[in-house]
Amino acid sequence: MHKLAFHFLLLLNTIQYIYGAGTNLTPLDFVKTSCKTTRNPSLCVNSLSSYANSIQKSDQQLAKTAIVISLNNAKSAAALVSKLSGTSKLKPQEYQALKDCVNSMASCVASLTQSVQELGKMGKFSGKNFDWHMNSVQTWVSSALTNQNTCTGGFSDSSMNGKVKDALNKKMTSVSQITSNALALVHGFALKHKQVTNKP
Repeated sequence: MHKLAFHFLLLLNTIQYIYGAGTNLTPLDFVKTSCKTTRNPSLCVNSLSSYANSIQKSDQQLAKTAIVISLNNAKSAAALVSKLSGTSKLKPQEYQALKDCVNSMASCVASLTQSVQELGKMGKFSGKNFDWHMNSVQTWVSSALTNQNTCTGGFSDSSMNGKVKDALNKKMTSVSQITSNALALVHGFALKHKQVTNKP
């Protein structure tokens, strides 16, 4: 129910932007307005504002930049997980959870890499072809977020409490929020494209 409400609000916010005074926005204003459709708007603005000039007012470039930032953070998290898995004196359950997490983050990085590559080619597609490729991007980013949650889920039991869990959760919380924002901006790009192409 909460997910449905969030996506409904996302749709309304995106349409409001499309038919609002978006043409008068500066690149930074465009980023700030677009970030209002995410679950973590302040983090969204903080992570994307320095790229405003390269993003300009392009929804495609905004979505691509958001995924690139997510990818870089996912790579950093994967490196941390790999480092933690080599820590001495790990509990057996910690070692197994980290081993699983290494695999999850490898899949996460692969999905985000595919998304960046695909978004870079979206200008070549139109109609149903565009929709098919756009759905692929949305699926990959969603899959990346699922893999991140799977990683932290392996440490959900209280028996896992400790420095390893704390370090992992701190890093993964940030990465998941950034990826969630990227997914919202990808949805926004897809919705705006549909609005533009469906105009009479």
